[in-house]
Amino acid sequence: MTTVAELPAGFADKVLSAQSTFRSVMDAMARPGSVQRVAAAAGTPAGMMRGAAAIALTLFDHDTPIWLDAAMSVTPDVAKWLKFHTSAPVVADSSIASFALIGDAKNLPALDCFAFGSNEYPDRSTTLILQVESLTQGPTFQMRGPGIDGTGLLLATLQPRDLFQRLTINEALFPRGIDVVLVHDDLIVAIPRTTRLVASGA
Repeated sequence: MTTVAELPAGFADKVLSAQSTFRSVMDAMARPGSVQRVAAAAGTPAGMMRGAAAIALTLFDHDTPIWLDAAMSVTPDVAKWLKFHTSAPVVADSSIASFALIGDAKNLPALDCFAFGSNEYPDRSTTLILQVESLTQGPTFQMRGPGIDGTGLLLATLQPRDLFQRLTINEALFPRGIDVVLVHDDLIVAIPRTTRLVASGA
């Protein structure tokens, strides 16, 4: 059993690393589909990519309930690491989670398992953090929406394959909806609820 002392370290410089990661996330959200690199170095528990760990250390706190999928829950180290470094509570009910960490995106639950927020408080929705195979190779996804000049292109190997089709639910829900951050190693791509898929191809 892993003790607290044996858990991977967090940020070496908490303030500067958190600021750097926050800027990367905000840049990704402002320019949907653009690939951003998380420069801040952080120790990671098994099964969690560096980008996901840096986001957790930056955005999670005692007021942000976290839901972990089966891949993230297979060992207790991820939950222990999150609790030790962020104080974020890990919850069993995905519908009340502020963030959901998805290690096995292929088996992503139906989106209605998560919180969509309300018209009064759309920010009370779940942000999905999906670890994916690649954000630089794979099928081409064409997107449009705020922050995208005309049509944006993303080359990525994603699971589930119908992710963008699932996210069309955001059109009917707006201003409620689901925001997504894709992670591969230290690269991230944001797909806010306002982003729409135009077409895709190999």
